[in-house]
Amino acid sequence: MSLYDDLQSLDTSNPGGWPKHIKLGAVLLLAVAILAIGYWFWIKPKQESLKSLQRTEVDLKNTYAAKYQKAAQLPAYKNQLEEMEVILQSMLRQLPSKNEMSDLIVDVSQTALASGIENELFEPGAETLKGFYAEKPITLRMKGNYHQFGNFVSGVASLPRVVILTMHDISLKPIGEATQGGRLILEGTAKTYRYLDDNEIQSQEEAAGGAQ
Repeated sequence: MSLYDDLQSLDTSNPGGWPKHIKLGAVLLLAVAILAIGYWFWIKPKQESLKSLQRTEVDLKNTYAAKYQKAAQLPAYKNQLEEMEVILQSMLRQLPSKNEMSDLIVDVSQTALASGIENELFEPGAETLKGFYAEKPITLRMKGNYHQFGNFVSGVASLPRVVILTMHDISLKPIGEATQGGRLILEGTAKTYRYLDDNEIQSQEEAAGGAQ
């Protein structure tokens, strides 16, 4: 009798009466099915979870290595920060103080006049505090030639205190025909700066704290 005939004649209600080779085949098929189901529903999710944990482990190791390197360099960074703060304070102290500001503005104006520049408008505005320094705008309208403006810049640079002038919305146009050595008109706003003393900084911090 062929295998096909054996399968056709099987009594499903009496598996114990099946031929031995049919029983063996059925057991093997059942084992394969159990293994396949076990792999798909239990082993495969565990493998995917393991791969995810392995990737997480690599990421955590890299993060730890980067943070450890930063932590090891922290003392050097602190020393550099302290040195930079000392340098910054030294540079700030080279700016004019609150008491010197009015005199230096006069010096800047006088330097322009001494350079031959005609000051049609030289009007200081209200200060704006910027944390550790103050900014003071000056509205300008000056007339002179290139040589006189060059002397003015050179004269400001030679003042006893460091005077920083930054130009904003400045225009420099010729008066009349644009000929070499002709007169120019400069209009716009210049800003100069001074350092805040400790009391001013403390007052500003207290005001900011009160506002919060």
